[in-house]
Amino acid sequence: MSGENGTGPDVRVLGLDIGSRSVDAVWLGGGKIVDAAVADSGFDPASVAAAFVERGAHDVIVATGYGRHVARETFGASVVTEIKAYAIGASALFPQARSVLDIGGQDTKVISLREDGRVADFEMNDKCAAGTGKFLEVMAKALGFTLEELGAESMAAESGVQISSMCTVFAESEVTGLVHRGEDRGRIARGLHESIARRTLGALKRVGASGPLVFAGGVARNPAMVELVRAGFAGELLVPAESQIVGAYGAALSALAGGGPQ
Repeated sequence: MSGENGTGPDVRVLGLDIGSRSVDAVWLGGGKIVDAAVADSGFDPASVAAAFVERGAHDVIVATGYGRHVARETFGASVVTEIKAYAIGASALFPQARSVLDIGGQDTKVISLREDGRVADFEMNDKCAAGTGKFLEVMAKALGFTLEELGAESMAAESGVQISSMCTVFAESEVTGLVHRGEDRGRIARGLHESIARRTLGALKRVGASGPLVFAGGVARNPAMVELVRAGFAGELLVPAESQIVGAYGAALSALAGGGPQ
């Protein structure tokens, strides 16, 4: 069955968001979430997705994310673009939402929504890992922090060190140099988060994003990023309790008749 055409509201749907860093799954029954799961993509995201498919409890599969076409070939899934999936998922969670920010493992999406939840404009950075979860992982390692420590140290610092490069390779070299010169690691962490926030807020401005803004994706679990985006964004910021499943939820909803904005 096609997610484009929709099907009955009582159908059981498995929504998959197959990304580079995680595979996210949402099971719907009667139009409601009955289960959800997030797993690391590892070296074979298709196998991770297959493990979710093998659980059963679904009549229809809809996939989004960079691995969606593999899911179509392997599982017979319908597919939906990430932009559409995140618009539907965010609007379902927060009907008042007017924009969406998703910072995932290796890409960033900013989406401006019309009043009816449909996409008005969007920008997607999928050519470079700058400012994504992968970028933060590399920077945390360069500083000798876990990801959790990176965010905490950033929030504890009163000011940040200026970071000139957002390219992962160059930024890692810059960070290493700052550490070797004896710069405080917390201030470096703060500077990295501030650089990402500036880049993100610029993208939101370019698509005319207004509040309320839904912050989705794995990086929405980073309190330092939430704090900085909230401080720099003119409107209200909303963070879902399960920020990583917004795309999978939207993918699943796209299968239902009237399941969300197109």
